[in-house]
Amino acid sequence: MDIRKTFKKWAAYQQTVRELAALDNRQLNDLGISRTDISRVARNHVDTL
Repeated sequence: MDIRKTFKKWAAYQQTVRELAALDNRQLNDLGISRTDISRVARNHVDTL
């Protein structure tokens, strides 16, 4: 895999985790996400890039 693509995916994963972690539990619940799901959701997001 290209190093630029790897870095882009890593950065997107980190940003997604940061943004979801900044939400409160009620906001996460509105999205259908629990706090324990954040890593999985971020990985799924990165896999779509």
